[in-house]
Amino acid sequence: MMYASKSPAREFSVGIRSIVVSHVADIELGADEMITFTGPDAHEYDVVKKSWGYYATPSVDKRLPAYGLRAGLMRNIDTRHCFVVLVRDNALDDWQSYMADERQELVGWLDELTQDDNPKWGRRSDD
Repeated sequence: MMYASKSPAREFSVGIRSIVVSHVADIELGADEMITFTGPDAHEYDVVKKSWGYYATPSVDKRLPAYGLRAGLMRNIDTRHCFVVLVRDNALDDWQSYMADERQELVGWLDELTQDDNPKWGRRSDD
C-alpha cells in the first residue's frame, strides 16, 4: 500500500449549495489489499483491491447493516448522474434533507436487490 497525505488539502466546491470538499490523501492498494474506514458509532467501511478492480463495499445485506450502514443508489434529478451512497442508519433524516437540497432521489436500496422475491433482481445464477 502507498499513502500520500495532501498538505495542504486540495479543496473544491460541489453541488447546488457549493459544499466544500477537502481532498486530504491518496491511497494506492495492491491486489488483495484492504483498507477500512471508521466513523462514529462503530461504523466501518472496507474497500478491497482485486486484480480485476475493487470490492467497493462490504456485503450490502449482511456486514453493512451490522455496521449501521445501508447502501443505496442515488440519482441527480437534473443530470441523471448516479451515485452509490452508504447512509448511516441514525442519519436518515440528514441524508433525506441533503437529497432534497441537492435535487437527488433514491433509485433503490441495494440490500433489497438481494431478496429472492424482488422482481428487480430476477433469478439467481444457480437456479
